[in-house]
Formats: sequence, C-alpha cells, structure tokens
Amino acid sequence: MAYINQEDKKRLAPKIKAVLKKYGVKGSISISHHSNLVVRLKEGKVDLYGEKTSPNWCGSHGSDSVNIYWINDHHTGKSRIFLNELKAAMNDGNWDKSDVQTDYFNVGWYSDIVVGNNSAGKPYVYKG
Repeated sequence: MAYINQEDKKRLAPKIKAVLKKYGVKGSISISHHSNLVVRLKEGKVDLYGEKTSPNWCGSHGSDSVNIYWINDHHTGKSRIFLNELKAAMNDGNWDKSDVQTDYFNVGWYSDIVVGNNSAGKPYVYKG
C-alpha cells in the first residue's frame, strides 16, 4: 500500500528544491492522502505550456496534472528535461512492484506534479 509521511517529505525536499532552483521554478511540496507526494508548480522560467505536445493540455485554463509516465511523449525541450529531473528527485527511494495485468499495484508512494492552481484561480506563470 502506498504511503508517504512528513519525514519522507523532509528527506526529499532538498533534492526537489534543488531541481526547482536549477530551472528557476517556484513550487510547493505537500502530501495528499498519506499516499501522494505532490509538487505544485507556480511560476518559472520553464515554458510548460508552450513545450507541451499533447492537445488535451488544459494548462491554459489554470492548472493541469503532468502524467509522469508520459513526460517524454507529451513534453519537449527544456520542460521535458526539467520534468524528468523533478520526477527523479521526487522518487528517490521509491519502488514500483506493480503488475497491471493482475490489477496489483504496489508502490512506495505516488508522485503528482501539478502545474498551476485552478481552484485558487492562480495559473502557472511563465517568466521566460
């Protein structure tokens, strides 16, 4: 069963913050439902809207979740590199022993990257 606690978040936070700082992106780190590590991206020098290849991107409406399994297919350029580094920092020490054919999911924790905050009316701001 997926589980992450505040101690795990504190351990991962310096690595996550280092990636955010490297790319000039501001974001927050939180835990949702004791199973998801969430990084919410607020603003930065990475064009997460312009370098998206998937037509179903709803970032222009304020926020969207990044599908961490499809980063290489749905993102290009600097955003692809940034999101892959962020994903790696978020998953340091995580595991995935899932078997989708038998509908068995066994991960240390889930990782969510959220761009903007639509519920607060604060979209991601690109400062390129």
